[in-house]
Amino acid sequence: MASILVVDDELSMREFLKILLEKEGYSISIAQGANEALELTEQQTFDLIISDIKMPEIGGLGLLKTLRQQGNNVPIILITAYASPEDAVEAMKGGAFDYITKPFNVDEIKAVIRSSLAGAASSEIASPQVDSFDEIIGQSPEMLKIFDLIQRIAPTHANVLIHGESGTGKELVAQAIHRRSKAASHNFVPIVCSAIPESLFESEVFGHVKGSFTGASSNKIGLFEEANNGSAFLDEIGELSPLIQTKLLRVLQEREFKPVGGTKNIKVNVRIISATNKNLEQEIIAGNFREDLFYRLAVVPIRLPPLRERKGDVPLLVRHFLEKYSKLFGKDINELSSYAMEVLMNYDFPGNVRELENIIERGVALENSNIILPESLTLSAHRQEKAVSSGIDRSGVLYDEEELFDRGLDETIAKIEKFMLRQGLKRANNSKMKAAEELKISFRSFRYKVKKYGLD
Repeated sequence: MASILVVDDELSMREFLKILLEKEGYSISIAQGANEALELTEQQTFDLIISDIKMPEIGGLGLLKTLRQQGNNVPIILITAYASPEDAVEAMKGGAFDYITKPFNVDEIKAVIRSSLAGAASSEIASPQVDSFDEIIGQSPEMLKIFDLIQRIAPTHANVLIHGESGTGKELVAQAIHRRSKAASHNFVPIVCSAIPESLFESEVFGHVKGSFTGASSNKIGLFEEANNGSAFLDEIGELSPLIQTKLLRVLQEREFKPVGGTKNIKVNVRIISATNKNLEQEIIAGNFREDLFYRLAVVPIRLPPLRERKGDVPLLVRHFLEKYSKLFGKDINELSSYAMEVLMNYDFPGNVRELENIIERGVALENSNIILPESLTLSAHRQEKAVSSGIDRSGVLYDEEELFDRGLDETIAKIEKFMLRQGLKRANNSKMKAAEELKISFRSFRYKVKKYGLD
């Protein structure tokens, strides 16, 4: 049974919350001011404190500050009938779990309480369970399947083709396969196919002998020979020209090659792990990629899901990047505000994990407190809402009069409201507090409308 301390100078609010929350199964203590609350926290430990902001002598913000100075990190929810953006920002910077305006929705405060207690039980954001997969972070069903597949195929010598959008961690998967293979004691050699000009590709990958062309002043060992008995990671394999595809196919078939200008074949035993963000099967149909090379490369295909398909891993990744960049920048930032996390959980991440890392790195660099607020998150402009679906065309003009009357007044108003809410969120980079300001409505009204239209 979670223990909750309710702090409010109004008797009616204390009694209301006590009755409400005891029905939910919580153990409730009450205090009519901050001083009484501080005395109670010295006598017993609470799982959560719900406090009014405006109180005589010491208000909720003062209570929050004192508790944090004492080293008490109990989750605190602040409530007020006099909402202001300044108080909200100060509350979140001070370490409050959430900020709610009166009069509040009963279901809303129940949900916030459950969230705060669950967050405290799991230390706000659970630590990443990387296990034996190094920097590959994830516990979603999609990633657990990937981890299992890596374990099963790593000991074999089968070639692997990894397909995934940019930023999904294709090279990390390739490295994990190599480290768990029988060739782990030999080299893992990355080769970025798009970064090597076609005229230099053979020399870079297969090597050359002295005097084979102008500037070849000495023998050069190619990347394939460096990877002998190990693994070669061919990144962006879909960018290879038809000529280079043909030469690579021969190497895979014969397991030997000649350096540029050489006369003797060099035998190699290399496992090929390749990666692409292109659909190679469509490239085959379009005549841009050799079908026989594709089947040589894709003995075991692996599809990495984009981050938007495994949102459950976002908190794990956030914790990992917070720890990484807090240490790098010499800061003590170990969590995101609930609003900031909500923004991330509703974001599509066109740049995937790489973009999330960039967002957190920037947030840690910009934030001056010990908690990242939505204002410190800078999201890509790539995510655009389609105004057409809101009942308004792209220019913001309503549909024609007949269509409006067909829809009726209520439906038309609802369409306009949804459009304005979406646009407000977009203009405010998904900060609900700022969006409410943009729309010139109270934060409470904004949250109600967002919930009403299912825009969460």
